[in-house]
Amino acid sequence: MNRLVLTAQLVERGATRYTPAGLPALDLKLAHQSTVTEDGQARQVSFEMKAVAIGAITRRIAALGLGEPVTVAGFLTATRQGKGLIFHITEVEPGT
Repeated sequence: MNRLVLTAQLVERGATRYTPAGLPALDLKLAHQSTVTEDGQARQVSFEMKAVAIGAITRRIAALGLGEPVTVAGFLTATRQGKGLIFHITEVEPGT
């Protein structure tokens, strides 16, 4: 199964663009910071991740303010160039 759920902050949002199929799309950057446990030890985790939202969900994401905390869910796929991953957001819950 390819499903990712992440609590993060919206730190960058591009202008709405349209796919060749005519769907609205937003390119985003998310920032995450947390403490996780690995092999019984606490570990600080901090990263930024590229993401994209396509379709009706773009309206909900466009209404969010930069820096606002969100919980997002979706799936990972390779970038067009195949040199990395991009998070496709399919669900968003603001303020969590």
